[in-house]
Amino acid sequence: MEEEESRREPKSKKRKRLKVGMEVVSETPDRIPPLLGYFPSGYNPEGEAEQPEIKVLRNQRRTGRLELVVRPQGSNVQFVGRSYAGEATSPQLCTYALGVLDKESQSLKIIPIAANKVFRLEPRVVKRSSSEKDVGEVLAEESVGRKISELTNLYGTKKNRDKVSKWKLLNEQKNDHAATALLEGPKADDIVEEASEVKAVRNIPPHDISADTPEKAYLLDEIILPGERRHLMDILEMVQSDTAFGSSIKFWEENGYPSFVYNRIDKFSEIKDEDELKNLACIFSYITHLITFMNKTSKGRRFKSSHSSNSAALHNIPRVVHQKLTELFVDPESHVLSTEKRELLIGYILVLTLFADNFQTEPADIAKDLKIPYSELKPYYQQLGCKIVHDHTSRKSFQTLPVPLQFPQTRTYRKRRR
Repeated sequence: MEEEESRREPKSKKRKRLKVGMEVVSETPDRIPPLLGYFPSGYNPEGEAEQPEIKVLRNQRRTGRLELVVRPQGSNVQFVGRSYAGEATSPQLCTYALGVLDKESQSLKIIPIAANKVFRLEPRVVKRSSSEKDVGEVLAEESVGRKISELTNLYGTKKNRDKVSKWKLLNEQKNDHAATALLEGPKADDIVEEASEVKAVRNIPPHDISADTPEKAYLLDEIILPGERRHLMDILEMVQSDTAFGSSIKFWEENGYPSFVYNRIDKFSEIKDEDELKNLACIFSYITHLITFMNKTSKGRRFKSSHSSNSAALHNIPRVVHQKLTELFVDPESHVLSTEKRELLIGYILVLTLFADNFQTEPADIAKDLKIPYSELKPYYQQLGCKIVHDHTSRKSFQTLPVPLQFPQTRTYRKRRR
């Protein structure tokens, strides 16, 4: 009997019912729920030696707009996620919340958690100019005059911009007679200011003027980000699977590869180092994507962003690369490829061809792919600091990159005295 009674299951204890007051803690301008961000580019903040800088920015006019900015220490690349663009604007099929029960006060607080604020942190290259503002920076309570001057600097004519800058200089130096003379304008006998004294911002890829080798003159890691490289192995995979060798030109053209790439496939058989193979494959693949992107955005119609269509997949451009190219070269307001951005895009392509040919490249293939005559392509090389070298044996001309970089100087003329 004792054994049978011990086998019996103990009776369940009765639970006391609690009457609690429920409170839903909603988001307020001074208090937001936790945010969740992820890096599609492959960046891992836990692998860094130092903790990255993290900022959460809120638009003061539209309080529902948030931006999450993560910047690694000592890097000119920052990762930006927005609550009003990209993946965050897609429909939320389900929502989640966290409930906190306090038995003593008999209260239940329900707090929304980060599942409703998912940020896709895309890489952005930060310009080195000290005058540029951080991404998403919102100026607080600006004066009307300052707003008008900023709008004039952005959209006004050159005459109005010059007028604003002169008035600003005059207000800062009220007791300086030189500022008043500047406001009145230069006299007929004044000498035009030397161009060497004006530091112009060149429309070329990231570079280092003080570099002592061609490999360091243009910053390859800033042109092709480390997080993009794992998405640029398509050519190497075909080479290693023997698909590339022995294929006809028609095979490469049908797969969207330019003649500059398939005319240099034999280079892979000459390289034994695995890192060099991957580096060359990334360069060839990036050249292909840049040419495809330029042909696609140079059409007469407005460019459609990758958020609204699957245009990246249709052109075999990885989504991470497509997003970066869109941010770099497509105007966010007009959604077109401007003349200035097109020249910058061609500069990116030509710099990568220099890396692919060990800084001595024959421009015939790339001129054919860009559909630009070589005579019209020469100024682009000059803007990059390249020089022409003639090989009398083969009767060919090559573009080389001497260091340190020397850019063409703007000619200035003195005004004749009468």
